[in-house]
Amino acid sequence: MSTQLPSHPSAAKHCAPAERPASPSFWLLVGTTSLAFVTSQLDVTIVNVALPRIGEDFAVDVAGLQWVVDAYTLALAACMLAAGSLGDRYGVRRAFRFGLALFALGSAACGAAQSDLALNLARVLQGVGAAAMLPNSLALLNNALEEAPDRRARALGWWTAAGSVSIAAGPVVGGVLLASVGWRSIFWINVPLSILGLLLSSRLAEAPPYKNRERLDVLGQVSSSVALVAITGAVIQWRRLGPEHPVVWGGLALGILFGAAFILVERRASAPMLPLELFRIRRFSAAVVFGMIVNFTYYGTLFILTLHFQQSLGYSALATGLAFLPLTAGFFFSNVASGRLVVAFGARVPMMLGAAIDLAGFGLLARIDAAAPYPQFFIPFLLIPAGMGLAVPAMTSTVLAAVPRARAATASAVLNTARQAAGALGVACFGALAHGGPGPVARTLGAVVAASIVLLAIAIATAALITPGLRQSPRG
Repeated sequence: MSTQLPSHPSAAKHCAPAERPASPSFWLLVGTTSLAFVTSQLDVTIVNVALPRIGEDFAVDVAGLQWVVDAYTLALAACMLAAGSLGDRYGVRRAFRFGLALFALGSAACGAAQSDLALNLARVLQGVGAAAMLPNSLALLNNALEEAPDRRARALGWWTAAGSVSIAAGPVVGGVLLASVGWRSIFWINVPLSILGLLLSSRLAEAPPYKNRERLDVLGQVSSSVALVAITGAVIQWRRLGPEHPVVWGGLALGILFGAAFILVERRASAPMLPLELFRIRRFSAAVVFGMIVNFTYYGTLFILTLHFQQSLGYSALATGLAFLPLTAGFFFSNVASGRLVVAFGARVPMMLGAAIDLAGFGLLARIDAAAPYPQFFIPFLLIPAGMGLAVPAMTSTVLAAVPRARAATASAVLNTARQAAGALGVACFGALAHGGPGPVARTLGAVVAASIVLLAIAIATAALITPGLRQSPRG
């Protein structure tokens, strides 16, 4: 593995070429960066099973405790762009380690919380820490393996697989901890994991930052955070309050207003947090749009299927969780295989193939009767995540390969923010269609599947715009 900084005009502009320290071993790098992904994603789902118990302790109903989940989601969405930009500016390893430390502090505060308000504030702290970890973990991986794109593709496959498994394992791990130790343990477990990440990350090399440190894009960071909080908050409240509620339409209007202000600020800033020229790179823009479509269809449909199993078919919460276990297997094996396909064929082929397999899974879902027994869902539940698992690491490789190393953390933050927002929007849009009980949920499933098939066909066409191959020089 080469240890030299790549030659690139934007890099030379900000720092002189220099020797990088010897790169860490492949598995140390993958293990350390994946640990951050695992803890941040595990915390999204592990909390759900504990909400009733938390509500009992704090005398708050489960609906009121929805903010235990939402506070984390909002902070993560609002801060990721800023965290990626700061990583590029001050060093991705430094930002990554800061995120780990903040996540550990927030987790400890969650475990020690004595009220629902204290818990929600601590969850915000966790979300900010996760926002710093995620984009900078990808940037660390990219920087170390930039000159070995085949190894980078395999590393991204393992990184994605770790996160996918942790999302599926969340309810199981949470249930075990809840039954054996108590709900506070689901937060305390993050502390030793974060400390382990800090110890391991001390062995990772830090590439010199590129951005000009004299100017900080404060207006860009504030306007983007307000826009993301307003839009994400409105989407979260859409199903609960309805589109006519002032919180919903007011949040959307505020988000659009500050989003427009953010674009105006970034166009005029001398050192923008989000260089808009990134979106002129066709590979970058196509990959981001592709990722948004995949997340929109998957998370929106998964939400409807959860309602369908419980409300229409009468499954218990545990039985519903077990019903989704095939998703885990489909994700893991295809994530790992994706890296090899990227090396052999470039990123476009696994993206198009993955989206086609995903679409085929939805096609089989479309042929299933609403009252069908579970075995008929089994094959679609393997195909849908298998397709996503092939496509997502290739999509991430495309984003990282499309930009210079100076923009790696920012590019990663854009991708992750866009995908998270699309997933939340999918849940809100599809969930709004299903409002009204078992009958409407069963009828909605067909419409949701049909919409997903159309969107995935668009995703295949979008992936076709990506130039074949992986070994292309980044464009600034």
